Amino acid sequence: MDKPNIIEYCVSGRYALFTDPLSKTGGEKCSYQIPTYQALKGITESIYWKPSIIWIIDECRIMNLIQTESKGIRPVKYSGGNDLSYYTYLANVCYQVKAHFEWNENRDDLAQDRNENKHYSIAKRMVERGGRRDIFLGTRECQGYVEPCTFGEGESAYDNTSLSFGIMVHGITYPDEAVRAEEKGKMTVRLWSAQMTDGVIRFPRPGACEIRRILRDAAQKQFIPGKNFQDFTEYGGGDLFGMAENPGGNI
Repeated sequence: MDKPNIIEYCVSGRYALFTDPLSKTGGEKCSYQIPTYQALKGITESIYWKPSIIWIIDECRIMNLIQTESKGIRPVKYSGGNDLSYYTYLANVCYQVKAHFEWNENRDDLAQDRNENKHYSIAKRMVERGGRRDIFLGTRECQGYVEPCTFGEGESAYDNTSLSFGIMVHGITYPDEAVRAEEKGKMTVRLWSAQMTDGVIRFPRPGACEIRRILRDAAQKQFIPGKNFQDFTEYGGGDLFGMAENPGGNI
């Protein structure tokens, strides 16, 4: 595509939990101070997603003061009964997000679904309607709400503030989105040095993160016509993905 198809939205909620993996070992989760790239990508995919596209998160603007709140939780123990833990959540969160989509070059089997105007129109419509699926801020108990916005509009609590948040998780590269040859057929975690300038976090692209570690082998899901995928070509074209007139053409 010649230029990015950009969507802008505001996501807010009473609580958020972008779990620092270091806090998981003790069973008492603690949130990062800011959302991770992967969490925002998941929110964007809940608004609208198809396997033929990849969402790239460009920027995130922190609108409200960063506040934390601890709550007593009774997680289920796999050995039986309950346990008592304290989870530290972010409270009263609000973020402006700017993102665009690109074609998933690893999905040659879906090349006929590369209809730029279709995907962009659906994505904008889904932002206006609050998303296709439920929105969660990090974890399922943290409900989020999406609405359209103009990125940079309005006052942020950090308009004149720049902060460093140190090394934190950027996201996970799954095999169907892997670009580097050594990461094909692998699941890879990425880390980066998070910086906020005047309230805005500008994320590096996934391929630009230099701190990476391969976690394990993982196979890319294959779409097989007639088995787990309706072959849209038999309907006379590639403009049926995501269309209500042909539910069988949805992935």
